[in-house]
Amino acid sequence: MKNIVIFCTLLALAMVQTACHHEAHHKKEEPTFLVSKVVKKDTTIFKEYVCQIRSIQHIELRALEKGYLQNIFVDEGKFVRKGQLLFQIMPMVYQAEAQKAMAEANFAEIELKNTQNLADKNIVSANELALAKAKYDKAKAELALATTHLGFTEIRAPFDGYVGRFMVRLGSLLDEGELLTTLSDNSRMWVYFNVPEAEYLDFTLQKKNNQLDSVQLILANNRTYPLKGFVETIEADFNNETGNIAFRATFLNPNSLLRHGETGNILMPVKLQNALLIPQKATFEILEKKFVYVVDKTNTIHAREIKVAEEMPHAFAIASGLQEGDRVLIEGLRKVKDGQHIKTKFQSFDEVMNEMKHIHAE
Repeated sequence: MKNIVIFCTLLALAMVQTACHHEAHHKKEEPTFLVSKVVKKDTTIFKEYVCQIRSIQHIELRALEKGYLQNIFVDEGKFVRKGQLLFQIMPMVYQAEAQKAMAEANFAEIELKNTQNLADKNIVSANELALAKAKYDKAKAELALATTHLGFTEIRAPFDGYVGRFMVRLGSLLDEGELLTTLSDNSRMWVYFNVPEAEYLDFTLQKKNNQLDSVQLILANNRTYPLKGFVETIEADFNNETGNIAFRATFLNPNSLLRHGETGNILMPVKLQNALLIPQKATFEILEKKFVYVVDKTNTIHAREIKVAEEMPHAFAIASGLQEGDRVLIEGLRKVKDGQHIKTKFQSFDEVMNEMKHIHAE
């Protein structure tokens, strides 16, 4: 009798352990998954375009006279002020010509005065006086021309800017029109980028009250330029080969960080109205097609193909496949299969976005 009691007790304990193990196993089979709802809201996305950065003034400085390069007063890459002397061509020949022209002008002036005195006394005719005056005017013109040529031996900065690379060296024999260097005014920068026709139409239709649209500039090191730029002008014609049209944005450049010839990327904001939004992590791909798991009222999941209209950080704007209020699975996508029943926990779209931003910020 005692053995029977012990046997029954052990059997009862085994059944309890089996039940507990079965219950634990059952719980393990039904983990809780996070889901979120498709939301409809106005949002802004950023279109990215490759751009070229140009100075508002970028010119070539060339020799205006022939001669030897006698002096260079600046160095490459230096900032110069308007009117500052940059180069000097050997001026001696032009100085001599200017002195000769001045002497001839003085002689013609004296001759005119003498002729004027004689004309006042009716000793010479009015024609002789007019001839003397013409000679004097000619001499003054030749003096002005010689002085101008002498001035051309000094190359000065036409505006504030940065000197480019020297194309010549001290002592070089220059021809008229020979390239010396370049000069760039970098106080403001013009940034050019090409926009496809469809996006140009969207941009134009959204533009209101002729307000300037702000854009952001991403530099070559993937850092954002601290100041915003503004789209000030659009070219008149489309490029027939590419179907694009050029936009020009202007950026202030107080610290001279931007230089002529740099490249980067422009981020131009585009407003989306009543866009259907889901977190990016709710999607998975099969044969280059995007799918989500939609959770129905009974918490059963169903794979559904979607079309993405626009991509933004951590989210997609959906073109088709979903409706506002649909619940989508946002975690454990590789742990479930179509038609499976799951336990769910809800997390709002804004909570998901804030969490993703926090993770990427770290």
